[in-house]
Amino acid sequence: MTDYKIILADDHAMLREGIKKIINGSKGMKVVGEVSDGVVLLKMIRRSIPDMVILDVSMPKLRGIEAAQEIRKQFPEVAILILSMHKSREYLQKALAAGARGYVVKEDSGNELIHAIQTIRSGGSYLSPMMMKELADDPVGIFRNRTRLTEDPLTTREREIISLIANGKTSKEIAQLLFISIHTVNNHRKNIRHKLAIRKNADLVKYALQHGYTL
Repeated sequence: MTDYKIILADDHAMLREGIKKIINGSKGMKVVGEVSDGVVLLKMIRRSIPDMVILDVSMPKLRGIEAAQEIRKQFPEVAILILSMHKSREYLQKALAAGARGYVVKEDSGNELIHAIQTIRSGGSYLSPMMMKELADDPVGIFRNRTRLTEDPLTTREREIISLIANGKTSKEIAQLLFISIHTVNNHRKNIRHKLAIRKNADLVKYALQHGYTL
């Protein structure tokens, strides 16, 4: 049987190394790439499409949630597993709405990671035991209803851009990071302000902070 190919995306090198050892030490699966930010991740997937991407929620340049949305849109055949330190329902809902097939809390990763990968590889979905406690009222329904979990008026690209604005990036820097023109960036800025009824850049930053759109 061909090895199940996995890319790791996390900005902590020591954690990636530990996860890689766990995965490569398990029969039938192999880490074929490592990245520390979402922008490089998308480039790597374009060069060689893996079977799965294991993503951290918090990464520089392009957050894990936005990266997951882009992966689902551009590479729907790639399974997404979120590996995060966050244990809240809010983060889980955002991850599943973005297209993740599983969510593992980093505290559980040593014992649960391989089981999560195997479950998703077999066509299932997986939640860390810590998150199952969080969802004791309806652990199945959150998967069933994940497409209706978010009501954000912004598109995926607009969320990427407002995240970068909140982190002090100029239009030129955003254009370079996202491989689009400055004109396109400025059009997105205009659309974001219109949708949110916001005029000042400071208010855009405030909105991004309030809604978790920071890197």
